Amino acid sequence: MEVCRHIFQISGIKNREKKRILLKGINQLGGKYIGGSVYKHYSTHLIIPQVLPGEKFLAFCAAGKWVVTPKYVLDSVKNGSWLDERSYEVAIFTRSSAAFYPVRQWREKVTNRRITGAFQGWRVLLMVQEPTRRDMFKRLLKAGRAEVYNSPPPTFTSITHVMAKPVTESSKSQDAPCYPVSHIVQHLFGSNCVDMKLNIQDHLAEKDSYLDEDYSNLEAELKSVVIEKEGQPRLRFLQFLGYHDPHHPHSQAILADFSNVGTMIECGLFVEALDSIRSSAFPGLLPPATYLISLLQYAQQGNATSVFLRNFHQVLENLLLTNPPWLAPNSVKKYYAQVLQCPQCKTGLWPFLETAIRYCLSSNITCHPLAGPTLPTLVDFHYDILSFCLKLFQGELHSVTSGDFVRHQATQAPSTFSSGSLLYGTFWTVWERSTLLSRSVKQLTQLIVQAANMGGAEREETQKLHLADTMLHLLSVLVEFWCQQHFRLNQHLVEKGLKDLSEHFAVVSQDLPPAVLVELVASIRSSRLKLVVADAVFRNLCCRNGFTVGDEPHSLKKMVHVYLFYTLLLQF
Repeated sequence: MEVCRHIFQISGIKNREKKRILLKGINQLGGKYIGGSVYKHYSTHLIIPQVLPGEKFLAFCAAGKWVVTPKYVLDSVKNGSWLDERSYEVAIFTRSSAAFYPVRQWREKVTNRRITGAFQGWRVLLMVQEPTRRDMFKRLLKAGRAEVYNSPPPTFTSITHVMAKPVTESSKSQDAPCYPVSHIVQHLFGSNCVDMKLNIQDHLAEKDSYLDEDYSNLEAELKSVVIEKEGQPRLRFLQFLGYHDPHHPHSQAILADFSNVGTMIECGLFVEALDSIRSSAFPGLLPPATYLISLLQYAQQGNATSVFLRNFHQVLENLLLTNPPWLAPNSVKKYYAQVLQCPQCKTGLWPFLETAIRYCLSSNITCHPLAGPTLPTLVDFHYDILSFCLKLFQGELHSVTSGDFVRHQATQAPSTFSSGSLLYGTFWTVWERSTLLSRSVKQLTQLIVQAANMGGAEREETQKLHLADTMLHLLSVLVEFWCQQHFRLNQHLVEKGLKDLSEHFAVVSQDLPPAVLVELVASIRSSRLKLVVADAVFRNLCCRNGFTVGDEPHSLKKMVHVYLFYTLLLQF
């Protein structure tokens, strides 16, 4: 592997645009840049506009490395390759008007292998009281190959220099000459210190403030940007942009006579009743909930044809398009809540969805006995019900993130709208809304794992894979919805909720085949949920195999470990 011979640090350049041009040029020519305000020992070049009393400049001098002006990079870019550095070494002009190159003498000695650094052979007892300055002087001395001790070394090691700030009687009493820290500059530049106007006492500990001052607020700005980005929606559903027609406000609902529909249902003419409702889909017009409940009950009995079941699903889709609950008064939300529940048990939307999912999984654990054995047409119907509810919840998430509820429900606060949404009422009770991992969310997670772990005939297996993917999508939507509600007010609550859910997911899915688990995690649509679940699965696997993984924040190293973990899983 080729070693990079141009690793740059920059000092004293305050203008961001100038720095951007330099960084672009370095990258263009195959060099590397190291940020920060302290000296890095593996750097090879320092770019500096003029001699400055900073740590990096003095450390580069002591190490015998190149210190060049910005023109070196700019001219090299024009040339298309790196030029000879000697023409671009930083220089000062003495009182005799002669150019003096402060770094050259040490650079040439190091290059010719006469010495390894300006402080070669020094064994320094560093007696500087302030910790930050002590660390800085230690880096500077080590750059020049000095051995540095913070306390008196063993008796068999003789000290050659005592560097003190301030110089005290204690520092003078050591068995070595005692110098103030300004001796470092005097050793590097001799009598030219006067011309260079370097005052190590006043300036060296500033740690390149020339650069830092311009970026003093950068950390706060970056934190603000990160918080803003984290609060933005991770899932967007542009298909809902056309779900509201301002020319048909809900307050001007169209009147229609559905009495014939009721008569048809009483006479058992369910197909005709459904066709009549299909032809009356308009904004603001809702068929009586009792009629849809009767048609739903007929569909669940197993006697309906596949055409009827598809048409019923289409009726629900048309209702959602013309009367989306997130753009309507609370009465419309109550209407959907009344329709979307088991027509026999009437226990709410989540038990209705759970029954639909379990029927697709050929499970007998449903809110009440359904037609058996499992009918393919009824499996498709229950899957369509799940898909429809997912679409409804996507619309509510879209409304929250796009601000539609502000325009259409100006009298309600956002939190009031969210707490009254169908999604909130489905997965969280009033007492559970401060936790992401509610009872319903736990059950959904377990059903996802169950669907992913079931095999069978080819059609059934394909159906269950689609079912698991749809439930994963549903989980992503409800996670994003919950995070949107709590992130700006309580970020720690969101972090804890995601951690609890991911750890629960890791535990309930630990018996899945590795290939299935990898595919399952990769199918999660919420980026924040995918990241925490992948991390939790990785830590769970490590713990079960005797490895300890800390709870530190996500890092590139850990993400690489997760990637390698997935790669290893696929090999088994």
